[in-house]
Amino acid sequence: MTEPRKTANAGAAPVIPLFEFPQFDLPKFDLPKFDLPKFDLPKFELPKFELPAELRAIAEQGIAQVKAAYERAKAAAEQATGVLEHSYAAASEGAAEYNRQVVDAARANANAGFDYAIALLAVKSPTDVVEVSTAHARERFQALAEQAKVLGALVQKLAAETAEPIQTGVTKAFQNAA
Repeated sequence: MTEPRKTANAGAAPVIPLFEFPQFDLPKFDLPKFDLPKFDLPKFELPKFELPAELRAIAEQGIAQVKAAYERAKAAAEQATGVLEHSYAAASEGAAEYNRQVVDAARANANAGFDYAIALLAVKSPTDVVEVSTAHARERFQALAEQAKVLGALVQKLAAETAEPIQTGVTKAFQNAA
């Protein structure tokens, strides 16, 4: 029996050849060297082409018009971007103001709830409970109506302040570009 062959991976199982591979001595074979034929491509010269002066003037005028239109469009886009940035800033400030109003309303509603609980602790009879509850409900409905009115007016104001610069500024910017 033959010895197991050593493998590169020491942890792998040993490989036992099933048969011996025959050894062949092949004669050395050199490829013949081929020389490629040398040839030169003929040189082509393009004819010189001169534009007529009138055609050249029209082309230069067209290029100047395109450059001017590009500058106007670029200025309009920059102006529109400035308007949108201003509008975004106004919307951001408005959203912060709206959030402050909502927090103030929530604080007032929470304080009213605590005041109602304290008032309920002080009642002596069931009729007092009904009176306190009715008064509290009336006050809360009035307060909620007022809060809704204030928040609604604020939203309308913010929408107008945000949309107005866009309506005027973008329209103006693109009219200037035309």
